[in-house]
Amino acid sequence: MNKVRIEPDSDDATEFERYIETAKRIGRPKAVYMESFVQSRGEETVTLEDRVFTSRMLRIKLDGVERVFPYVVTCGHEMDDVDLSSGDFVAQFWWDTIKEELLWSANDYFLKHIKKKYLLRKTMSMNPGSGDVDVWPIEQQGELFNILGDIKACIGVKLTDSFLMLPNKTVSGILFQAETDFATCQVCRREVCPSRSAPFDKALWALIQRDQ
Repeated sequence: MNKVRIEPDSDDATEFERYIETAKRIGRPKAVYMESFVQSRGEETVTLEDRVFTSRMLRIKLDGVERVFPYVVTCGHEMDDVDLSSGDFVAQFWWDTIKEELLWSANDYFLKHIKKKYLLRKTMSMNPGSGDVDVWPIEQQGELFNILGDIKACIGVKLTDSFLMLPNKTVSGILFQAETDFATCQVCRREVCPSRSAPFDKALWALIQRDQ
């Protein structure tokens, strides 16, 4: 409620609580992942499960890493089945915010599960389309989905022709153990972004631009 600037004990708070209760009742967040191993590396490519991923930053970050975990985590397609009032932009904004909170709660659970099951310490993740377009093109989302199989049948996530995921509050990527912290925000030049989790790193940006 703080995030959407709703005052406690207000009429909006009462209405917002109804949306929360609906989300609790129907929400079914999900995740799919697999354990995979790097087959080969090129100058700017990494091959997993016979699929070639092209990203200089991904290649750099996976230097010396053998085991990775391709994954998709979603708030759940059930959240998109709620019939919101047409044209009620406030209600749509509230519901989108609740979906986002559900996604990140599910993602936190997924990370804890992976670390416990595979005895990992610090992990990092890279995500197609996150950060600047040169970091890891969103088109590579298709290869990631191919690795994981029929994701729509498994967890209800669809990939559009423009490589966006539905439900919109879904995240995908490759997770791996690492000794240093990294976020794709560090190589994103977009100055104003509500989802930014780390400041822009000029040195990292220069590294992926070298020889291009």
